[in-house]
Amino acid sequence: MNFITPAFAQAPGAGQTDMLLQLAPFGIILVIMYFLILRPQQKRAKAHADMIKAVRRGDTVVTSGGFIGRVTKVIDDHEIEIELAPETRVRLLRAMIAEVRTKGEPA
Repeated sequence: MNFITPAFAQAPGAGQTDMLLQLAPFGIILVIMYFLILRPQQKRAKAHADMIKAVRRGDTVVTSGGFIGRVTKVIDDHEIEIELAPETRVRLLRAMIAEVRTKGEPA
C-alpha cells in the first residue's frame, strides 16, 4: 500500500518560487501607487508648507474659508493677523491659508 501522494512528494523549496510569483503583482501595484498617489501628495504638502513659512506682512492671502485679506502682522510661527476689510482684523492660523498672493499679484 502506498501512503505518499504525489502532492506531498514534490521537492522542497518548489513552493517558494510559486509564492514569490503570486506576491509579485501586489509589489508592483504598491510601487505604482507610490509614484501615482503618495509622491505627488507629499510634494504638494511640502510646497504648501514652504508657502506658509514665506508669508510676510503686506501679502494678500486667501483662507481655506474663501476670505481674501491682507497680512497686517505676523504674530508667531502659527498665527498671523489679516485685514479683511478696513478696520476689520482677524487672527488666523497659518495652516488655514490656502493661497498666497504677494503684493505684486492682483487680488
